Amino acid sequence: MRITVFGATGGIGQEIVRQALASGHQVTAVVRDPARFTVTGAGLEVFRADVRDPEALRPAVAGRDAVLSGLGARRRADAGIAAELTRSVLGAVEAEDVRRLLVVSAAPVGPEPERSPLVDRAMLGVINSLLKPVYDDLRAMEGELAASATDWTSVRPPKLTNKPLTGTYRTVVGRNPRSGRSISRADVAHAMLAMIDDPATVKQGVGVAY
Repeated sequence: MRITVFGATGGIGQEIVRQALASGHQVTAVVRDPARFTVTGAGLEVFRADVRDPEALRPAVAGRDAVLSGLGARRRADAGIAAELTRSVLGAVEAEDVRRLLVVSAAPVGPEPERSPLVDRAMLGVINSLLKPVYDDLRAMEGELAASATDWTSVRPPKLTNKPLTGTYRTVVGRNPRSGRSISRADVAHAMLAMIDDPATVKQGVGVAY
């Protein structure tokens, strides 16, 4: 499979690239600064581009089977970039008629699980309040996806950790897993790669957690 990865220097993006290469895929990693990208391997192409320019991104996505994105705000001050950068990616993939697009969002953007424990509801309320600009940005990003012609999937993890890949986690289409409080970046990447060929996740938000 030929895939393109945006946000390839980030924690999830690097994991997507590593795992995809290990599975034998051809991977194009889109980066702004190649010096910050340390992943190597057969089948890897490093593509330098300004992600804010859809035209500059078209060669990076042309002819690909899927595009995966780990783009998003890393801190409250960066709120706004997820929707902006995803809009550029959408412009490129739609211009090149690439259908499959998977992006990273966040659990607080999704519906609350049924019969969610009180402690989880309280925790979610606090997180939503503290990081409201970031989650509003992700909601705007998901709005861009919903208005697009792509076969998109928005993957919504809770708290991210740097623990190793386990391959054992829960996914729920349309809402968050009950009491799903954390997941490693490696397992989010694993889940995204597994969802590429899963028709049940197309045009859906998918909660993923331990």
